Amino acid sequence: MVAVGKRLKEARTEAGLSQEKLGVLAGIDEMSASARMNQYERGKHVPDFGTISRIAKVLNVPPSYFYSVADDEAVLLVTYHRLIRPQKAKVLAFINELRG
Repeated sequence: MVAVGKRLKEARTEAGLSQEKLGVLAGIDEMSASARMNQYERGKHVPDFGTISRIAKVLNVPPSYFYSVADDEAVLLVTYHRLIRPQKAKVLAFINELRG
């Protein structure tokens, strides 16, 4: 899945982490962390959902971010994820208002 690799690289780069450091922080064995993360980013392998969830937690993004094909949707997912609860309530109220 191309989206996973693309999003993974974007989020890792934004966080200023090396492939190895991200892999280790996500619980991947230090000896294989860099190679596995490289394979994920290149789309050679797709991590299972448990691994995606651990990576997402390290990068402070929702797991769904990695599966988003549209760039604008990915931005919305990350932005909403990083809001505090009262801000999220305002966003949801605004969306409900738009829907009529």
